[in-house]
Amino acid sequence: MEGSESPAPGPGDRLLQSSESHQHGESSGKGRAAWHAVFNPDRPQNQVQHVRSASLKGRRGEQRSRSSSPETGVGSGTKGSSATKGRPFAKPISRALNMSVTQKVVGCLRSNVLTILNIAGVFSGVVLALALRSSREEKWTQREIVYVGFVGDLFLRMLKCLILPLIVSSMISAVGSLDLSVSGRIGTRAIVYYMTTTVSAVILGIILVLTIHPGEGSDKGIVRGGSVRHVTTADMLMDLIRNLFPPNLVQACTAQYKTVLTPPADYLESLANMTNSNGTDAGNMTAGKPKNLYDWKMSSDYEDATNILGLVVFSTVLGITLGRMGAKGKPLLNFFVSMSEAVMMITGWVVWLSPVGVMFLVASKMLEMESWEVMLGQLGMYFFTVMIGLFIHGFVVLQLIYFIVTRKLPFRYVGNLSEALATAFATSSSSATLPVALKCLEEKNQVDPRVTRFVMPIGATINMDGTALYEAVAAIFISQVRGIHLTMGNVVAVSITATAASIGAAGIPQAGIVTMVMVLDTLGLPAEDVSLIMAVDWFLDRFRTFTNVLGDSLGAGIVHHLSRHELEEMPIEPASGRRESDIELDGPLAGADLEKGESSNGGPSSRNPNVTSAAVEVEWQSTSM
Repeated sequence: MEGSESPAPGPGDRLLQSSESHQHGESSGKGRAAWHAVFNPDRPQNQVQHVRSASLKGRRGEQRSRSSSPETGVGSGTKGSSATKGRPFAKPISRALNMSVTQKVVGCLRSNVLTILNIAGVFSGVVLALALRSSREEKWTQREIVYVGFVGDLFLRMLKCLILPLIVSSMISAVGSLDLSVSGRIGTRAIVYYMTTTVSAVILGIILVLTIHPGEGSDKGIVRGGSVRHVTTADMLMDLIRNLFPPNLVQACTAQYKTVLTPPADYLESLANMTNSNGTDAGNMTAGKPKNLYDWKMSSDYEDATNILGLVVFSTVLGITLGRMGAKGKPLLNFFVSMSEAVMMITGWVVWLSPVGVMFLVASKMLEMESWEVMLGQLGMYFFTVMIGLFIHGFVVLQLIYFIVTRKLPFRYVGNLSEALATAFATSSSSATLPVALKCLEEKNQVDPRVTRFVMPIGATINMDGTALYEAVAAIFISQVRGIHLTMGNVVAVSITATAASIGAAGIPQAGIVTMVMVLDTLGLPAEDVSLIMAVDWFLDRFRTFTNVLGDSLGAGIVHHLSRHELEEMPIEPASGRRESDIELDGPLAGADLEKGESSNGGPSSRNPNVTSAAVEVEWQSTSM
């Protein structure tokens, strides 16, 4: 305008002048706007246009000019440089097509080296255990087994160390980065998926155990083992709700609330007299004073386990609060986003230790096993029933649900989860596997971090498909061993209680044994009968955890697919928690990354998250013609 002072030309103006002759149509003006935003951040605000809209329009203009050009249009039939002019990925694609079979195989092996090492670690652990067992006739002592599993124990400790900071930071950053309506829809879809798969697992288990009848006969010859915690269904459900609201967050990091039942003195006397008189198992007394747990004295205690459920609830509420606070909550939200990224980076380092850790964990657990005769003989049909159920649910039902919802074959998706599944089998803990599962989902399966870090911690806490199936099968198996006829009402009660018990089970090894008592109480069976299946529980627990992690991971992919439109409408810059619409390119570092042309699926650049791939493409087109 006449009489007004124009700002001094910046470096962006000089670059634009040198490349102005190469611009076409509408893309010229939009590309110029992007350059102004990058190199002239100090210009008046009304002269700086939003980079995202400008760069997207510039890309569309370039595409129109390219398609209208006889030299670069699709199907023009020309070869050489004119055929690839304005097509930045033509040369990489042509190089990929010209790669030899050997190069493709080598590239595949390089990209899946950790997966191959983890699978090899599992088999190496089995081979090592068999070699050690056959090396001598004497039984391996507990101290010797500890020596064998020392390296694996260190690996497990590293994973457990990451659980607490990862869950808290991931939940807060994911929920705080989403609108309340979007996070509500994502949470609802996750809960619907969890309930659907859990109920289907329970129904499948009940059908199998009623069809196969693994408990026909008696309990003679079945070796009992382990100790049992006495608890009622009402107490366990109330403990679950109490743990949702921990009174002390610091204590919730190390302990869970539980109800303790103390038997009366006359019951203990009758128990001792009965044991001394006939030497029968006191836990299964049918004479004398009946054992009514509801008459026992109640007290409370805290067990040594992280209250993940309470931390998830608090983190969700805090994330929603920070999201609603707007600019005032951004500093604290950015802190948790940064912490989440830092923990994931540490996870990447720990994951490379997993092949060795998995090998020694598997070897030590197999050395603890008494003999294969217990699994294949006395409890063989029970073991076979649970394994069939877990296989059908994990590799048929869950895969079918994923295919129906996403219309994609799940084989590649599941193959990319091999590191997490191997870790789940070795550690027998959904919580300990969480860091590895998040890394596989985000880096290999390209699931949005806002979905994985919101859905996966909840899934690791309440979604226990394998545990639900196992508890339904175990309860009916024990009733068959006892010769108790179950009515349809009993079967329905088992299904409901097994579903609730799986939700209350902690994501730690053999947590299902504790909640198993709750299912037995529904059928009026003594809690001590859990000891009937203890001999094979340690081994089945690994396959249950495998199924649990598989179900959580497939659920994250399904929720991501169903929520993709809402997530596209509010793209987010992962390193700072800011929406892309709020980002303006600034500083000389942006120009450095523009020259490298790095991007991530139309989102922020991997090296400099403040640069979008659309802006990168505008820059490439303006300098390469």
